[in-house]
Amino acid sequence: MAKSGTWPVIPKMKLKDGLLLSVVVPLLPCTVMEVYHERQRKMLCAVHALNNLFQEKDAYSKADLDAISYNLSPDTLVNPHKNVLGLGNYDVNVIMAALQLRDYETVWFDKRLSLETLVLENIFGMVVNKPSSMNLIGLEIPFKRPHWLAIRKVNGSYYNLDSKLTSPQLLGSEENLIAFLTEVLSLEDAQLLIVVGKSEAENCLWKRQ
Repeated sequence: MAKSGTWPVIPKMKLKDGLLLSVVVPLLPCTVMEVYHERQRKMLCAVHALNNLFQEKDAYSKADLDAISYNLSPDTLVNPHKNVLGLGNYDVNVIMAALQLRDYETVWFDKRLSLETLVLENIFGMVVNKPSSMNLIGLEIPFKRPHWLAIRKVNGSYYNLDSKLTSPQLLGSEENLIAFLTEVLSLEDAQLLIVVGKSEAENCLWKRQ
């Protein structure tokens, strides 16, 4: 979604015959993109992460990811790519296949490398998988399961678009993004997926050589 607005008219000073005149110059309308953020529902964090990544409400649905899961393993009685009860909880193969449908590739980031090697201007967005606590009727259960969340640059600032947050978390600068990722990747089971275009993936343009 986008919100358009017109900036205030700013007086501009001009000299004529030695006199200082005020000339009103109207500015063109500017377009500001609103940050789209889906909240957590059931075990559909993969759906929310994809929609938040693309900043689209209907980029993907549960039915879409169910179909992808089936296509990945059409001959299995119990599908290994999602929750056995059909509640969601999709794995990384579903995320990668969904992104490929939009001509994006997913690159696994080796945590042994420095985050400073990332060429952020060549990266479309990021998807993080990290352990997250479960809640039942408002009570936290002492059990963690993998949780997907998206990170995207919107209006020149980076945002943590975790669906478990009540609103997008403004990270802001590249330095703040790196600090956030450093903290997240310090978790033992946390993983970072870099989302890039096909050319950036094939030529490794997402990282410094």
